[in-house]
Amino acid sequence: MTAAYLAAQTLGSPWLIPSVAPNLTYTEQFQPLSINNGILSTPLNITSHRSFYDDTLCTAFTQYLVLDAVHPYVIGTRFEGDGLYLSKIETLVTDEGDWAFNATGYKYWDEREDWSEIAQDKRDSRAVIQAAGDAYFDRFAHANATVPWGTPCARLEGGAYTGGRNLTGNTCDLGLPSTIAVVDRRYVVDEVNGVVVIYVGFPGLDRDDPKPTPDSHAFRVEGGKIRYIHTLSTCEGHPGCGFNGTGPPPSRKM
Repeated sequence: MTAAYLAAQTLGSPWLIPSVAPNLTYTEQFQPLSINNGILSTPLNITSHRSFYDDTLCTAFTQYLVLDAVHPYVIGTRFEGDGLYLSKIETLVTDEGDWAFNATGYKYWDEREDWSEIAQDKRDSRAVIQAAGDAYFDRFAHANATVPWGTPCARLEGGAYTGGRNLTGNTCDLGLPSTIAVVDRRYVVDEVNGVVVIYVGFPGLDRDDPKPTPDSHAFRVEGGKIRYIHTLSTCEGHPGCGFNGTGPPPSRKM
């Protein structure tokens, strides 16, 4: 399914996606939209991509980068189905003005990380993988929540990388809130790659909008510990989400 979706995006032809339910729900930035009027109708030259699959929930996630000189993107799409038909597509389209956006920086750090399949005898259970991602968001509301940080651990937000100056330490815990309840979590759990992708509304991220910010977090979990975090957050009409384009506290690679 993800291969067909990416092919449709490359051609700008959403009708090429197979097995779409008649009552398909399609959203961009968590807002309902006709699939024929969204980003899929724009042909994009995809520079790189990676996808994850959840056979238990019948969900999937694909992330793709477009390094077009005129209009670069980093896009994440979550899929839901019933084994026969695709029932929901949730796309987050990030570009200039979104949280810490820098597609070149995103690619630079992304390609230096290892998100490949984990050897079968070293894979965590889906419960362990999901619990790691949930613990991270639980920490947003409770400063004393226990999060299974790995060492090293780094977070990539839009193009800003927490580990840019410390590749051997845990920098995933930098700049986290402690009074924000993150609810309405939607999951893709891929045991083969040790990944959980969680779609959420992120309260308080956008200082210019009281509504939760459309957001996704992808966690790489190895041996029960968080190794990498990738985030996509859209700032709806508010460049930089009211932070003048700044991202997390550490350095970023441009």
